[in-house]
Amino acid sequence: MDAIDLQILDLLQTNARIPQAEIARIVGLAPSAVLERLRKLEGRGVIRGYIASIDPKALNQRLLAFVALRTADMTSDARIAQAVSDVPEVLEVHQVAGDDCLLLKVRARDPEHLSQILRDRLGRVEGVRSTRTTIVLESIKETMTLPIDVAIDDDEVTP
Repeated sequence: MDAIDLQILDLLQTNARIPQAEIARIVGLAPSAVLERLRKLEGRGVIRGYIASIDPKALNQRLLAFVALRTADMTSDARIAQAVSDVPEVLEVHQVAGDDCLLLKVRARDPEHLSQILRDRLGRVEGVRSTRTTIVLESIKETMTLPIDVAIDDDEVTP
């Protein structure tokens, strides 16, 4: 990736609906060249998709919690990770180092809904030994935007 690719990525992170003609104008390329770069970035998996950022409150998912999950044995971690990933309210699943095995980001309507998710969905996954839940009182910053410095040398950026 070169500086132009990074600039395109930065523009898309800010506004995924930006027209390709506008991207072309900003980066100083022909629209066809921008389209080709976008296809290559998509083909290499650098751009994984285009999403709309939806306010969870609009969908009555006001409660955010992080759930640290321990498994009975490490050999079943991948299976358990897949099983908890299938729960719609689980937004993220991360394998972590330390006392816990997995860290989950969970959205729920309210404390009762979270309790139901913990008890009826996560607690019933075979091999889950325990969970420890932290409820978020207020989110100061929550973003999917990655920091992009267009001055990075080509050799330092992969793929």
